[in-house]
Amino acid sequence: MRISVIIPTLNESRLVSAAVSSAKQAGADEIIVVDGASSDGTAEVAAALGCQVIHCDPGRSGQQNAGAERASGDVLLFLHADSRLGRDSLDQIRLVLQDDRLVGGAFKHHIEAKGILFRLLELGNAARVHWFSMAYGDQGIFVRRTIFHDIAGFPPVRLMEDVRLMRRLRQQGRIVLLTGPLVTNARRWQQRGVVWQTLQNWLLLTAEWLGVSPDYLATFYPPSGSNSQTDTNGE
Repeated sequence: MRISVIIPTLNESRLVSAAVSSAKQAGADEIIVVDGASSDGTAEVAAALGCQVIHCDPGRSGQQNAGAERASGDVLLFLHADSRLGRDSLDQIRLVLQDDRLVGGAFKHHIEAKGILFRLLELGNAARVHWFSMAYGDQGIFVRRTIFHDIAGFPPVRLMEDVRLMRRLRQQGRIVLLTGPLVTNARRWQQRGVVWQTLQNWLLLTAEWLGVSPDYLATFYPPSGSNSQTDTNGE
């Protein structure tokens, strides 16, 4: 079972090396970095690491779809540039996807910061996947390539593309949460505050569930870190 790791980037030259290295160490058959017009040399860093590099307009949904179109693996794993895979993560995927009833899943993640609030976030995120089959992008969503194309990939929205993808996946079969862990940079919680970040995400998700356009909601969600793509992951 071949696994393609797809990493969307935008001005992530400081972090992309660690993400790519983790994918290599985990045994990825293919690593594709999809760069959204970075101005800090991200694409050059990725190319120097031996990755396939695709250039396209910025926007995580479109970037991930572009990577999926190029990918040749049986399984697609979407890894954010500020996250790192565990060494046996891909082996975990290969093992569980021997069950044809499973269409995809994600990982338990570890937020790279100390404090009880971060540990509670991790528990809450794992419970969300376990009980509601709703993984977010910073948990390393993976999916069978055939299923991904059957559901037309990520929807063309500026925000919460991962939420909408997971809703479609749930209609195709079972979702699994793997032990991982996947390590995620804590920058957005540290910049905005854990409580405010969490509250903001809940409000945005509730608004989207009530029918408000994600593209409209994206205007209220400022970028975090060096990556100016909108991101509501990890409530």
